[in-house]
Amino acid sequence: MFKKFLLIIALLFAGTAFAAVDVNKASAAELDGIKGIGPAMSEKIINERKASEFKDWNDFIGRVGGVGEKTAAKFSADGLTVNGKRFSAAAQAKADKKKEDAKAKEKPSAKDKKEPKAKKDKAAEPAAPAASTAK
Repeated sequence: MFKKFLLIIALLFAGTAFAAVDVNKASAAELDGIKGIGPAMSEKIINERKASEFKDWNDFIGRVGGVGEKTAAKFSADGLTVNGKRFSAAAQAKADKKKEDAKAKEKPSAKDKKEPKAKKDKAAEPAAPAASTAK
């Protein structure tokens, strides 16, 4: 009976060790518990969170300096979530595709509207007269 009790206690501690830490709700100490996040990074995260909560992983990556896709994937694997969601490379690729499509649909800028300068075509130029060597 005592062994079963110890096993249950051990399982509860193991379960909390792998519990997800939500970036919008975590304290500095909880953020520091994620491998790769130290006091400086947790301070950056908390300062950005004070401005407004993170909407999703793209928002988190865009606002927190030093965090890219690879780092986000590592943080997520170690238990960090944004609004309860883990980082997904597929979701990131989909969001990037949406951004590219939105940029493509934007009106061309004034610089893009300019006509390219006509290039000189050497073949179209008249040939220079051959120098005569008559004596």
